[in-house]
Formats: sequence, C-alpha cells, structure tokens
Amino acid sequence: MSRIDVLAPGLLSTVQDGGRHGHAASGVGGAGAMDTVALRLANLLVGNAADAAGLEITLRGPQLRFSDDTLLAITGGTLDAHCNGMPVPAWRPLLIRAGGEISFGNVRHGARSYLAIGGGIAAPAMLGSRSTDINAGIGPAALAADGVLKCGEPAALARALLAALLPGAAKRAFAAPAWQLDPRPWFDADTRIPIRFVAGRHFPQLDNAAQRAVCGADWRIGAASNRVGYRLDGPALTMREAPQLVSEGVQPGTVQLPPGGAPIVLMAEAPTCGGYPRIAQVIGVDLARLAQRRPGDCVRFAETSLEDAQTRYLLREQALLRIARYIDERLR
Repeated sequence: MSRIDVLAPGLLSTVQDGGRHGHAASGVGGAGAMDTVALRLANLLVGNAADAAGLEITLRGPQLRFSDDTLLAITGGTLDAHCNGMPVPAWRPLLIRAGGEISFGNVRHGARSYLAIGGGIAAPAMLGSRSTDINAGIGPAALAADGVLKCGEPAALARALLAALLPGAAKRAFAAPAWQLDPRPWFDADTRIPIRFVAGRHFPQLDNAAQRAVCGADWRIGAASNRVGYRLDGPALTMREAPQLVSEGVQPGTVQLPPGGAPIVLMAEAPTCGGYPRIAQVIGVDLARLAQRRPGDCVRFAETSLEDAQTRYLLREQALLRIARYIDERLR
C-alpha cells in the first residue's frame, strides 16, 4: 500500500469524502467536503468513485511526499502547487513519480482546494465515512507534520493512465495529459453573484425591514466562521415577535437567526437539529459556491422558488454525468 508523508500540514487540511449519512437520528451530522462538486470532479479525474476520500485544503496547503508513482488531481480553489520546484497543473490527472514532493501554497481564488488520489485515501471508516468532522471529533485528525496517509488500490483505469504517463515523466518528477477540464462551469467564487435561497418557515415572521435586508444588504462572512457555519456580519435582523420554538431538524444550507440578529448559514458540519428560527435555506447547487467564500468576503442573497432549486439541481447532476462520461472516455 502506497503512502503519503506529510512534511508540513498547511493551515487546515482534512480527509473528506461524500459525507457520513444516515445517522442524523442519533445526532451525528454528515460532514464531508464543503465543495462537494470539486471533490467529485477530482475523484473522477483519477478513476475513483465520486465520493471517495480525498484531501480538503483550506486557505493554505500542505507539503507532501509520495512513496510510489501516484495518480492525483487538484480541483476547487486556485492555488499554487509545485512538484520538486516545478509548477504542476490543476483540473487534470497528474502522475507524480515515487519520491516526488508537492508543495501547495496559498489558495489565491476561493477558499478550498481538493486533492484526489488514485485509489482514494485509506483512512479508517467511522459510521460508513472517512470524513473528518472537526466539531464532533469523528474521523481522522487534521493533517499534522510527520503524519502519514495511506492510499487505496487504484482502479484499473487509473493504473492504465498511470502506465501511459510514465514515459513522459522519465526526465521529470511528474507528467500530465494534454487535456483538462474547464473549471469555469464548476468553480465560482465571484462575490458579485448572489447566493440563492428558498424562504424558510420563519421568514414571514421577520419584520418588513429585515425581509428587505436579507436580499438588499451586503453581508460579510465573519471571522468566526468555520465548517459548522458561516456567521454573517451585516444589519441585525429583527422579528415581529419572538417565536417560541422547540428544536427542529436542520441541514447544511439552513439559515438560522440567533437572538442577536446575525444570521448563521449552516455548512458541512451542521448539527442535526436547532432551536433558532429558520429563515431560509440556501439551495443545493449554491452551497458549493458559498463554500468557496472566505472570511471577509461579501455575500448577497436572492430568493428563488423550490421548483427552481430542484430544476437547477437536476440540471447540475445531468451536467456532471456528461462530464463523468467525458473523463471516462479519456482515461480509457
């Protein structure tokens, strides 16, 4: 089994997969990648199942050394990556020769990048997932210096591509095919484009000024934001009267309103229930976009309908199926 030695951990680098599902009744949240689309595409580029475990790199990346010839792919936020001092490309399969080292710099555009390894990261599974849930203390710890990651066995497609790329890497530490994915349909950290939401159960209980402010204000992601939730700085939202609530189910994308009036958008490590008013729900296709905003970034919101949210989700999934077929044809 090949291994990856962690020479430097970066700011926050964690193992994430498609998430830990089916345990909400026991109070265990899903965790998983913040930008699920970026991880799915990285996995497809190396022949993995779309929900295989990879690395989520937040704001500043790690330095890694690979024990064996390894197929990998980098997607998500734009960051500088160098192998033995030479820049390496993203959004395409990449062969790193045995002993090669990759140093990841700062994420320059967006907040999170993703690294998929052919065969996936073989961290121990807990409750059906290898994802790190930092808040709950479930799953593997965040990367630390001198740590080791074990890799799974690559699929046949990955092994075939790795063999095809080896001649091109004879005189250098890495090689990549000529083709790549266009990141523009899949990665968007443009703060000028609104994040869409469906009005929540308690939205009508906001007073008129608060309802206007939800879509009219320039919100800022607060410094205390993390994988559990994004705290939004902006005008304090007030309700017509304080509702008497019991805890109800919540999920990533739920926008809660604590008594102070500053909304919180729940993210990947969202709890399974909460007692604050639920004023909105960020639509599924925009959660990945929101995950690429960083503390201090501006967020604007736009209301949409449940039907529009469902349609956009289905169109995205159809587009991802087409991309999966495109990648599969080129890996063969």
